Amino acid sequence: MTSNVISRRGLASIAAACLVSVALPAIPAMAQKVKTRTPTQEAVAAAPAFSISIPTVDAVDSSVDEETIRAIISGDLVDNAEALATLDASSITVPEIRVTITTTIDGAPEESTLVFNNLVLENVSKGVASSVSLDGSSFTAPDGSAEMGAMSAANFNMAGVLDIYGLVDDPGWTSMETLYSDFVLEGGSFEAEDASCQLGSISTAEVRARPLDTSLIEFAAVMQQLEDNPDDPSPETLGKVFRIYADFLTAFETEEFVVDGLSCDGVDDEGRSLTIAVAGMTMGGMSPGIYPSIAMDGFALDMGDEGTIALGNVTIKRSDFTSAIATLESAPERIDDGWLAENVRSMIPAFEGFALSDLSVDIPDPDVDGERIVADVDAFDLTLGGYINGIPSVLDTSATGIRVQLPEDGGDEQLQQLVSLGITDIDAGFRVAASWNAGTSSIDVEEISLSGVDLATVVLSGTLANATEALFSSDENEAMMAGLALAVKTLNLDITDAGLSDIILAIAAAEQGADPATLRPVFAGLAEGTIIGVMAGAADAANLGSAINRFVSGAAKSLSIGIEAKNDPGLSMIDFAAAEEDPTVLIDKVNITATAE
Repeated sequence: MTSNVISRRGLASIAAACLVSVALPAIPAMAQKVKTRTPTQEAVAAAPAFSISIPTVDAVDSSVDEETIRAIISGDLVDNAEALATLDASSITVPEIRVTITTTIDGAPEESTLVFNNLVLENVSKGVASSVSLDGSSFTAPDGSAEMGAMSAANFNMAGVLDIYGLVDDPGWTSMETLYSDFVLEGGSFEAEDASCQLGSISTAEVRARPLDTSLIEFAAVMQQLEDNPDDPSPETLGKVFRIYADFLTAFETEEFVVDGLSCDGVDDEGRSLTIAVAGMTMGGMSPGIYPSIAMDGFALDMGDEGTIALGNVTIKRSDFTSAIATLESAPERIDDGWLAENVRSMIPAFEGFALSDLSVDIPDPDVDGERIVADVDAFDLTLGGYINGIPSVLDTSATGIRVQLPEDGGDEQLQQLVSLGITDIDAGFRVAASWNAGTSSIDVEEISLSGVDLATVVLSGTLANATEALFSSDENEAMMAGLALAVKTLNLDITDAGLSDIILAIAAAEQGADPATLRPVFAGLAEGTIIGVMAGAADAANLGSAINRFVSGAAKSLSIGIEAKNDPGLSMIDFAAAEEDPTVLIDKVNITATAE
């Protein structure tokens, strides 16, 4: 069993997070069926007061009268759910819905108003409207306001929404059905004391769903149980929460959502100007058990004299909850600390990683007055896959075009040496790629590399043997022992010199008052002699020493060294521990090849 300790408060936090993500679509109707709170709870909650005004309702050929429609919109949804689910009408028009919210802050009432303009449902048959539209909406409050543009959608399935949350029952509906399609919200604006924002249009082609296994009334009761005892929820309550969450994760699927830009202008807490802009955002289509990717294009943050940050794109890749759902669906009725400790790893979603491109940073250096940190990254990517017990068995991360300007008057002596040699910026990249091979019980290290333009490229690759599935065990002791059993079977090192050796020699020559050209053969001879001496006459010594001599002397620009263990599974942790005292103990256990070109 894992040694992780998860407190009851931690369990409650996890449960609350799950419920919040499920609750958002259901909030409008839930308050009607939550049990009455005690006076003490009411005093602490201090809920705002709501009043809803609907002056007129125009219902043409409607199976539900105007007063009932007014009651439904005003919040009496549960008692009239069946009437709404079977609604027939040529059209229903509500010119205005005005919601007044009164809150009390420090004993003083404050009033906010939310207004919806011209809600229209057309061609409604059995609770499904061929179209729904809203001319716009507005919100005003003492500290800000908002104006939203028109909204429209097709095939608005009100009966389906009610069925999803168990407010009506359609036993024939078990698979995914359309809730609405061709959704468009034509943007809007927000105003506050210190900021103003503009939001572009939001659209999606379709949203589909199936009925949830838990009704809205049951769901509200579970939320109340969690709220009544937030620090120490009962195992029964936790069991219900996690089953609801698993059900919700497989109940919806969507086409992609597109947001056509966002921009905000304002000031920070110190009164400095601040501008944020996003050219666009796209959330990929959701499917059962899959949380979609989210991509943001054209991000720009302008802080005036405090600098700028820009991103061409950042993408949060999708997450697969399939394993987590299977664990939650098989969970017992009562979930306690012990069960969660044993299963927490299997509830980790398979997060596929993230990527960004065209990052640009220009901000003041907090450590050096008058200097700035100026950096760019052309591209970065992190890709994860092959999850086993919550741990990815495939890793590939890389970056290109990492460009950093070196400070002209920084405090680092080594950086100043580079600047004195005319190197004013660094252009680097890296990659780390490895994967577990179940068939061979090995870890294939495809590449660990670091490169610098006009400097050098270093690439390391190889194979780790004796890598059993126990590496991914939920038992920490078992995983640790499996890690200690790893052995190095092969190791390859490739170095390409594109100017770095010239810089190193120039620095060394400057320190010794010598000519760099005269130091090269000296260093090359020392390197060759050291290798041959350490290898103590081994068969591979002369070839390795010669290759290193050619590389250091500049006769060759690339050096490749290969090391392969003579015996399976390879060099163990014990071998490396012994080599700390005497490195020569490894010589007889490996074959070494080397070339310099």
